[in-house]
Amino acid sequence: MFLASWLWGTAVILCCVSWFLLGRRRRRQGEPPLENGFLPYLGCALKFGANPLEFLKEKQKKHGHIFTCHVAGKYIHFLTDPFSYPALVRHGKHLDWKKFHFATSAKAFGHGSIDPAEGNTTENFHHTFIRTLQGNALDALIEAMMENLQYVMLQSRSPKLQSNTWVTEGLYTFCCQVMFESGFLTLFGKEFNSNNDKNLSSKQETERAHILNALENFKEFDKIFPALVAGLPIHLFKSAHSAREKLGEALLHKNLLKRDNLSELVTLRMFLNDTLSTFDDMEKAKTHVAVLWASQANTIPATFWTLFHLLKNPEAMRAATKEVQCVLESAEESISLDGKHISLNRKQLDNMPILDSIIKEAMRLSSASMTFRVAKEDFTLHLENDFYNIRKDDIVALYPQLLHFDPEIYADPLTFKYDRFLNEKGEEKTDFYRNGRKLKHYYMPFGTGIAKCPGRLFAVHEIKQFLALMFSYFEIELVDSNVKCPSLDQSRAGLGVLQPSNDIDFRYRLKCL
Repeated sequence: MFLASWLWGTAVILCCVSWFLLGRRRRRQGEPPLENGFLPYLGCALKFGANPLEFLKEKQKKHGHIFTCHVAGKYIHFLTDPFSYPALVRHGKHLDWKKFHFATSAKAFGHGSIDPAEGNTTENFHHTFIRTLQGNALDALIEAMMENLQYVMLQSRSPKLQSNTWVTEGLYTFCCQVMFESGFLTLFGKEFNSNNDKNLSSKQETERAHILNALENFKEFDKIFPALVAGLPIHLFKSAHSAREKLGEALLHKNLLKRDNLSELVTLRMFLNDTLSTFDDMEKAKTHVAVLWASQANTIPATFWTLFHLLKNPEAMRAATKEVQCVLESAEESISLDGKHISLNRKQLDNMPILDSIIKEAMRLSSASMTFRVAKEDFTLHLENDFYNIRKDDIVALYPQLLHFDPEIYADPLTFKYDRFLNEKGEEKTDFYRNGRKLKHYYMPFGTGIAKCPGRLFAVHEIKQFLALMFSYFEIELVDSNVKCPSLDQSRAGLGVLQPSNDIDFRYRLKCL
């Protein structure tokens, strides 16, 4: 036994030494400074994953505005100077924004490759999302979401709501349930038909139970999403794998066809799956799981952070509430609990610069997305004042949290300032500077260029609708007004808006209208 252990230990050491001497990448002339890390394959992955922002700040201080890190088998060139960000767009012919995203989607959600070059489908997914999440299609989504939010807040949760009685709940839990249920109904429609149905109430209860069950499966799957992106197989996570399969079963085409009021996005995706792809039924369903995840995974924490900061900042809450009241009065919308719902259209929601600023500030403080481009070939990356050689299949990346927390751009960057994105006229502020120079890129939670999140407009409108309705129907407050802001859960760094490390208790009750 001792001899076998000794032999195995010796073999591992020899492999590590061999990798260190022969397998480590060597920096070539003209390439950025290189950080290999000391662990085979993982490289810098553990240090980067523990706290990406601090890791990148340390390397930026050591190497300057561009450097290369070996992370989990990939070589990533980080650009940290915001004036270099446009280089990703300028070098579009050398950089592929689809490859990483397509591979990640297939790996995480379990469908076949959605890259048309692989032959499984000829659908242009980005075009589909632009077509169904922006322009005229956005108006229909906003209308449906407004209706569904009020149904979920006032009817679906009615057993909890009794006149003049406070309900105490976790703020993240509340945001999660309300936004998931409302968003699910908006995209995937309803099982029940609200017209002339004698058993409507019973069907609504059954529908809600199904959606809340889907939420539990979503949360179980979402917990291990970072591990899937990192390359670990889902079969290592039995409960998460089961949860993903259950979500897929719920979104099979045969089940979606039984639902009313499917969104244009889902209807079109079903048609294109059936006509342009060779996917089997479960693979088609898993492309819808991807849509569900994309619609919820960042919107839910963004909603939490926005409402939390409002509850912690009375001045911001007063300004936001007043703006919502003014818009409602201007639209001649009255607030009541007699079943007549508030209606705010896209134009009215767009006329809320204070809420815009509040949402941006909350996302600036909580977003940790990354922008990736994969080199199609060896090429030379030209930046403002210098150039670097990039190898084929290397990744060029931006980490906008460096930008969002830069004190030269945002004074006192760790402090929530609700009017940070308002100018002196109370309109949207777009002038931000670094070293005396105006920045083109100063706020990037949704990415940049052609790969910018196509659902960003709907996401912001959803949060505005949620806030407007909370202000209109409820009295809300933190249980502990002195509670500290929860820390960011770094396990999701690189994937978007970070979740809070712990929930915060708040309470709410219906207003006496």
